[in-house]
Amino acid sequence: MKKICVAVVALLACGLGWPDALLASGGGEAAKHLDLTNHTVGYLSLLLFSVAYLFVMAEEFTHLRKSKPVLLAAGIIWALIAYVYLQHGLKYEAEVAVRHNILEYAELFLFLLVAMTYINAMEERRVFESLRSWLVRSGFGYRTLFWLTGLLAFFISPVADNLTTALLMCAVILAVGRDNPTFVSLSCINVVVGANAGGAFSPFGDITTLMVWQKGIVPFGTFFALFVPSLINWLVPAAIMHFAVPNLKPTPSREVVDILRGGKRTIFLFLMTIVTAVSFHNFLHMPPMMGMMLGLSYLMFLGFYLKKTFGKTEGKTGHRLRKYRCEQDVGQVGFDLFTKLARAEWDTLMFFYGVVLAVGGLGFLGYLTLVSTAMYGGWGATTANVVVGLLSAIVDNIPVMFAVLTMNPDMSMGQWLLVTLTAGVGGSLLSIGSAAGVALMGQARGIYTFFSHLKWTPAVALGYAASIWVHFLMNDSLFQIPPSVR
Repeated sequence: MKKICVAVVALLACGLGWPDALLASGGGEAAKHLDLTNHTVGYLSLLLFSVAYLFVMAEEFTHLRKSKPVLLAAGIIWALIAYVYLQHGLKYEAEVAVRHNILEYAELFLFLLVAMTYINAMEERRVFESLRSWLVRSGFGYRTLFWLTGLLAFFISPVADNLTTALLMCAVILAVGRDNPTFVSLSCINVVVGANAGGAFSPFGDITTLMVWQKGIVPFGTFFALFVPSLINWLVPAAIMHFAVPNLKPTPSREVVDILRGGKRTIFLFLMTIVTAVSFHNFLHMPPMMGMMLGLSYLMFLGFYLKKTFGKTEGKTGHRLRKYRCEQDVGQVGFDLFTKLARAEWDTLMFFYGVVLAVGGLGFLGYLTLVSTAMYGGWGATTANVVVGLLSAIVDNIPVMFAVLTMNPDMSMGQWLLVTLTAGVGGSLLSIGSAAGVALMGQARGIYTFFSHLKWTPAVALGYAASIWVHFLMNDSLFQIPPSVR
């Protein structure tokens, strides 16, 4: 037990480090690497990252955006590393290491930027608002809406991010049930679990699955082996909570929201962009980011077409638009792609940068070897991967998954899928364990809270355990298969 506690503390403290050895820029020989785990700079870097992450976890109370403390910590950590290496006469080793980290970040950054731009474009075309208005005016009862919003969260999040999906479903929940706190609280928990579970079986559903796919460890089609385990992860707590949802029927709304011109074409182009990214990766052996950037050009040309043809179609559609939009908004129907880029989740993208660089620095100091030995060497792959999911309820799953990827433990395909599953759905155990949960606490402030979620954590934990069991049961053959790319 003492060894487990020490390993967990080390894991939390170092944020789950980065590669121990990187290639030098010259030949193929390994760069000289200093072990600074017992050095003052190492201890100071651990302290900096720990304090920064405490501010990240306290964002709801301090209102300090999570990107700010990790950006500060990342810069200082690498400055300390560079200083120590220069003192030892090593001028380029730290530079090579940080460039490696930046390259990893750049690929994911460009991929996510395109995905966020498409989501913002669909939002501006009122695709999500149209879905929301349909649900609100449907006349469904609370229990039916409980299942519908959870089901939609599960199936939308594999394409859209879980944060956008959760916010959309929460808007529906509040619109129809604001006067019934029990329904709102239970439905928010259900949406958080559904959105996180839905993202676990798709390479596009979560940043963690995206990282695993882009690394080439798990092929695109193999992720869908997690569909049934992910579904079980959502269904088990939903079935338990169902009986606590009020069996009432709210008064339906008469609000009607139409999708704006170009909205359906935007959805189609987003799907084509995903196909392009997958094709680049699977058939051309290029980074998926290349396919996503090509897909961004599809949206650019659509925007150009909508601008050029707006005046010609205004007479036909203007009367419908004026019913639901004020006069100054009608001009936006012409579509401006760069406003969609500007509305990307820049705080999230900058937070991602800070985590990659800060965690990369801590790993370069030598802490990754300690954590890898304690977890995968001492506990075994299954226990370590289950613990990774539990930790993701407290620590953001981005550094958790980065650690596992850069440790690169010798695991079967089934174990890689296991850690992908646990890192994706483990955040549902607590309301602060995922971006979706944190966002909904703000949107349904005072109704969906940390403690209202904690009350149902045993049910969510039962779903977590059931999904792992189903994965072992259904995908037993994958535990004998090594990853396709090592």
